[in-house]
This record gives sequence, C-alpha cells and structure tokens, in this order.
Amino acid sequence: MAGMHYDIVIVGGGAGGLELAARLGRKLGRQAGKERVLLIDRSSYHIWKPTLHEVAAGTLDAHQEGLSYSILGRSNHFSFLLGELNDFDPIAKRLSLKPILGEGGKVLVDERSVTFTWGVLAIGSGSNLFGTPGAEQAHLLERTEDAEAFHTRLLAAFMKASFSPEKIMSVAIVGGGATGVELSAELIEAHRELLESIGAEQRFRLDIAIVEAAPRILGGLPEKISDQATVALERKGVRVLTGAKVLAVHADRLETSLGETSADLIVWAAGVKAADTNTAYGLETNRGNQFVVNDHLETSVADVWALGDCAAAPWVDGKLIPARAQAAHQQASYLAKALIARLGQRRIETPFIYRDFGSLVSLGENRGVGALMGGLGGPNFFVEGLIAKWAYISLHLDHHRAIMGTPKTVVLAMARLLQQRVAGRLKLH
Repeated sequence: MAGMHYDIVIVGGGAGGLELAARLGRKLGRQAGKERVLLIDRSSYHIWKPTLHEVAAGTLDAHQEGLSYSILGRSNHFSFLLGELNDFDPIAKRLSLKPILGEGGKVLVDERSVTFTWGVLAIGSGSNLFGTPGAEQAHLLERTEDAEAFHTRLLAAFMKASFSPEKIMSVAIVGGGATGVELSAELIEAHRELLESIGAEQRFRLDIAIVEAAPRILGGLPEKISDQATVALERKGVRVLTGAKVLAVHADRLETSLGETSADLIVWAAGVKAADTNTAYGLETNRGNQFVVNDHLETSVADVWALGDCAAAPWVDGKLIPARAQAAHQQASYLAKALIARLGQRRIETPFIYRDFGSLVSLGENRGVGALMGGLGGPNFFVEGLIAKWAYISLHLDHHRAIMGTPKTVVLAMARLLQQRVAGRLKLH
C-alpha cells in the first residue's frame, strides 16, 4: 500500500493521545485538521483505562462505554487509522503498521507505512511481572480485550460456584495499587447484585484477597488514604495481605512470602512497565522502557515527542511524573499548544509543569476515598464517601468532555444512567 503523509501523527489513542488529537483537530478546523492530524490505535474504539476494572467486573459494559475513534475523528476533525505499530524510525520520520489479520490468520490489510513531519508517541504501558514464575497465567488488565476475557471467566466461575457443594468462589489480586483496590470493590458490587437476582439455593460466598508486597496498599498515596481504604475493604470482607511478596503463580494458588493463597481466579495488577519494543525505535529509553523526554516532552530525536505512561518526564527532586490519567491530560493540553506553534514556525519556550491535583480511589457504589488539591508542599484536602465517589465520576466525565464537548457528554451520561435504571449495573452476558 502506498505510504501516507501527515503533518502530525499521534500513535496511541489512550487518554492523552486521543485528547491531543481532538484538541488539534478542533483548533485546525474541519478541513485542515483531517489533512494534517492522524491518530493511530490498534483498537477501533476508546475506553478510558481507569474504568477497565469495571469492565472486568461487569459493572460497566464496554460496548456501551466504548467510543468509536472514527466517529470521534469526524466530530473533532482528525483522521484515524486502525493498526498496531510495527516499526518507528524517528530519523526518517517514518513508521510502519503490522498487517491486520482475519480468521485463520488471513491477511486482510497489508503492512502500511506513514511518514510525518512531527510525531507523538502515546502508546502507554503494560504490567511488570518482575520475572515471577508462572505470572503469565494470571489475568492482566491492560486492554479492553483483557478486561472482557476476565469477565467471561468471572461469569463462568460465578456459575460454577453457585452450583458447587462448597458454595465458595475465591479471587486473588496481586497488587494493592489503585487498580487492585478498585477491582476488589467492583467485584464485591458485582457479587452483591448477582445474589439479588438468583435464588437462595444458588447463593455463594465470594472471597477476595489483595496480595501486596509493600507494607501498605496504595503506597503511592498518602498514608491516611491507605488506612481508610484498608478499613473500608476489610468491612466489605476483602482480605488485605500486606508484606506478602509473590514468589510464584499457579493455576489455582499463589506462593507468597507469607504462605500460600488459593484462588479460582488470579489477577496481576502489580507494577507498570513500558513495552520492550520501545528500545528498538532509535530513541533514548530508561530501565522501564519509557522514552526519556525533557521538560518540553521532547524525546532524544528532534520533532518527536512522547506523553503519558510511555514517557519518562522529569518532575521534582529527581522524580518522574507519575503514570496517571491527570498527567496525560495535562501533557495533551501542553503539546496541543506546542504543535500548533510548530505549525506556525514557532516554538513554545515555556516548559511543561505538572500539577498534582490529588488522587481519588473508588471503593464501589457511593463510596470512595481521596485527597484533592494536593500540592507539592501544602496539606491535602481529604474526602471520602459519596463526595469522593462523585468527584471520581466527575474525572471520567471531564475526560469525555475533553473529547466530545459538554452537550454530548451530558446526553451520554443521562443515557447511561437511564440504561442502568432499566437493566441494572451488572452485565451477565
């Protein structure tokens, strides 16, 4: 297939990449944007990554939540190309995409090449298995497909437990970060809703264990939030095992430094690491395979930027900007201005400055904990309960607003609320 050329090519349609494409497309206008801005992603629709635990538990339907990149491109005036990155040459300013395969491995679309004037890498990151024996047997929650695969296994395990003599089902979650904590809370909600829809003779107990190597869960957040989350989870019946390093993963159990933990389902939600293939693209990377960028989010090669989880961006006191959705959101806003300036033969001299607005963790329906207005030196404003839950939901809606606009976001939120009223939160198919 003949090569294509765009002024700006963004690889990766996660929170940061998609927001950047939408901002640039709207700024450049209906015609110019489509001719100048291209977004590439290996999926045809977008799911906000912080909600994957809800898809996994079945409390969020990916087919209702998913937003088509093509439709978003049409409304925001950027072009979209389906494909997975195969090779990236920053010097030649060229990339290639892997062939798209159909059933039986039949090639539907041949390898394609795209050239660019300015390139942006927003390809995210994956899980760090830390070389743990058998860890590949655990479920990951990196992509929508992973979450849906886990949900299918979850429903099968629910059915098996409801007809088993023991009437018990167990889940072990490796990692006490935000993903592990929020997944455990959503699984409790899913189980509760399931019990309300089946007869008493089919009801079963759900045992959930969070296995964390560090001294406490949510180690990257203030200790007060960690303590509140631990208490809330234990009240829900979740076992929080801290100081428990996973030594090996088996199909039905975990070997840890504190002993064995049996489980019907195992989820790996510990550690973050960028793809090993990042080291082959001719750009400087760090030990975590992230692209090293300066305070303008520029990589080691001119005219190529990186943002989001795949970027090792400097922060304060030698630290890197954390891999959070709010960081990708701020970086997308900054890069939109920087790239618009480049199109006008200018360069923004102001560096990117990350502002930490705090963190929120969802602990199920009408429940959450968090710290808002967090600063580098000032005190945090702690919130919990329904207020924290509403604030958490508002972050999701704010992401939708950035790529869809306020009117469409309001309509979408109302439609999903009405759908839940009619069909319930739990997806049982």
